[in-house]
Amino acid sequence: MGETENHQHHHHPPPPQVVAPPAAPPPNFALSRGPTWTPAEQLHQLQYCIHSNPSWPQALLLAFQHFIVNLGTTVLIASTMVPRMGGNHGDKARVIQVLLFMSGINTLLQTLIGSRLPTVMGVSFAYTLPLLSIINDYTDETFATEHDRFIRGIRTIQGSLIVASFVNIILGYSRAWGELTRFFTPIVMVPVVCLVGLGLFARGFPLLGNCVEIGLPMLILLIISQQYLKRVHSRAHLILERFALLICIGIVWAFAAILTVSGAYNNVKTATKLSCRTDRSYLMSSAPWIKIPYPFQWGTPIFRASHVFGMIGAALVSSAESTATYFAAARLSGATAPPAHVLSRSIGLQGIGMLLEGLFGSLVGTTASVENVGLLGLTHIGSRRVVQISTGFMIFFSIFGKFGAFFASIPLPIFAAIYCILLGIVAACGITFIQFANSNSMRNIYVLGVSLFLGLSIPQYFVMNTTGDGHGPVRTNAGWFNSILNTFFSSPATVAIIVGTVLDNTLEAKQVDDRGIPWWKPFQHSKGDSRTEEFYSYPLRINEYIPTRFL
Repeated sequence: MGETENHQHHHHPPPPQVVAPPAAPPPNFALSRGPTWTPAEQLHQLQYCIHSNPSWPQALLLAFQHFIVNLGTTVLIASTMVPRMGGNHGDKARVIQVLLFMSGINTLLQTLIGSRLPTVMGVSFAYTLPLLSIINDYTDETFATEHDRFIRGIRTIQGSLIVASFVNIILGYSRAWGELTRFFTPIVMVPVVCLVGLGLFARGFPLLGNCVEIGLPMLILLIISQQYLKRVHSRAHLILERFALLICIGIVWAFAAILTVSGAYNNVKTATKLSCRTDRSYLMSSAPWIKIPYPFQWGTPIFRASHVFGMIGAALVSSAESTATYFAAARLSGATAPPAHVLSRSIGLQGIGMLLEGLFGSLVGTTASVENVGLLGLTHIGSRRVVQISTGFMIFFSIFGKFGAFFASIPLPIFAAIYCILLGIVAACGITFIQFANSNSMRNIYVLGVSLFLGLSIPQYFVMNTTGDGHGPVRTNAGWFNSILNTFFSSPATVAIIVGTVLDNTLEAKQVDDRGIPWWKPFQHSKGDSRTEEFYSYPLRINEYIPTRFL
């Protein structure tokens, strides 16, 4: 005790301890830079969503715009394939008529009882490889005329389409396709939807470059008028945002016609003449005034097993590409993500459409048109009625051939300029799915990066190593096996679905939220989200009139 007193006597008492104030938290850069955006399921800048409709005059013009955009791809595939098959200009005009007619019928069926989304069903480039192998088979045989070779080729295509269509019908109506889509998550949808747009890059600037003096002015004029000039006046805003595409096509097409008439292309290479001149398609002179496409118009279908398997591969690829396009369409038309049962019935109906195409003698099968979905984003109008009206234009111009041929003579570089923008919009739409998952997860970054890169790189390898007659890098003794694999791996969206789904479902996520599953789950079941019925139910609501005991 004394010691303590003594100790205290000689030493000053210790100073009271000052408690240091708590360290300031590190600055949150996300907040200091502005607001953080909450995920948005539906785009709020849309002026008309899936079931709201613009006025009839506007709807007609917008529908005509959809028809023109779809026409470009139709003319491109017919101009590429028909001459190789031995067809003349008259055959090309008739093929375009059939393709347009089937586009109209299939679009109407899909918007009424299929996906119910505002998607135009256009020609699919997935069928080019099976087509080339059919053309190659008949090149060596001797025919009385080239026209006979063309007829034999198209009858073989008919037979292959008819058989291959049952794959889609079974996949769709057995609900197998819907079950497969349950493995998709927002992380899988990013590369898949992205590559549905980016995978078609060859139809953008490379095609535009065939005639730069027409294509480049179209591209620049469309961007300036649709994005910048619309700010000049409130009235201009409405017109240019919705109809700039039609106005620009009119101006540049007239410019191309003036160049043609003035003789600017008289002494140039044949390839340049084909791309630049407005009178090189020879469709106006060869198209019939009135011709209604009818089943077996080329003759009875020819069934050859070796070609059927290539078509089956193409049918599966077009299903994969359509599925990705439906997700983009749902996003750009203000609908919720399509549930599994809707995807199943739309793929089943696509099979029925393919069966009809085989019967009517179409050159290729159809798939949901990516460029028309881009047009929904460009005009900010996702109305289903607009797309349904566009089927009227397709069917009308396919029957009255001369009128359709007039619009089909628009030079392809003009369409290529349009695709540069529309396909870009769809690709960017795919990127927006990342907001529903954790974009800071290294696992997700890995899955996205590998799927995106391989989705572009593998098809590029297959395209570069495919010979002119359709023989790809896979060359085993089994021709059917080669056809399926070469077709599969030439499609960016299909490769992305395979790589993305496998990686995303086998790599472990740290948290369930990382993959975006909690957001995704409700949209996969018919009763999971209250809005599903509103967007995807059948038009006449037949089930409301059936007594419940029969349901």
